Amino acid sequence: RIIRFLAPAEVKGTGMLIWDYDAQSDDMWIFMPALRKTRRIVSGEKGQSFMGSEFSNADLAAPNTDDFSYKITGSETVDATECWKIESFPLNDEISNETGLSKKIIWIGKNDNVCRKTEFYDLDGELYKILNCSDIRKIAEDKFMAATMLMENIQNGRKSVISMGEIKYNPKVNDEYFTVDYLEKL
Repeated sequence: RIIRFLAPAEVKGTGMLIWDYDAQSDDMWIFMPALRKTRRIVSGEKGQSFMGSEFSNADLAAPNTDDFSYKITGSETVDATECWKIESFPLNDEISNETGLSKKIIWIGKNDNVCRKTEFYDLDGELYKILNCSDIRKIAEDKFMAATMLMENIQNGRKSVISMGEIKYNPKVNDEYFTVDYLEKL
């Protein structure tokens, strides 16, 4: 996955390259235009804030589902959508320390499988932040995605928003786009 930030001005041009893996930790790089430099994000930094926002580096990558245990704890409505309420726990201390979390509670839409809300709990088990997803868009025949994500840090009162103006599902792109060299060219 390649991500380019267009606003606000202080992060404009910043890019992130993520290689998602099924059986190992993802590889992540960040390009900082002010420094004209790309830096690899090591696993110990994935739980840290992304560019001073309330999103962590790990929040921008797809989670490795095999690193967590899951339990459906019920059903609730979020923004008029019937959702499964699921608790997620890291399988070991290494994963917990990498993400900076002891657990997550996730609300997934029953009809479209889109995350509507997630509560994140810090290593002390205290509510840390809440993600609310909205502007759900159909991106393929049976695939939907949230175009707006609001992360609210409960512990410090700050909020950050990621808003995607355009989403293209499975477009035809060259493999060279997913390289550090290309990340630095944009």
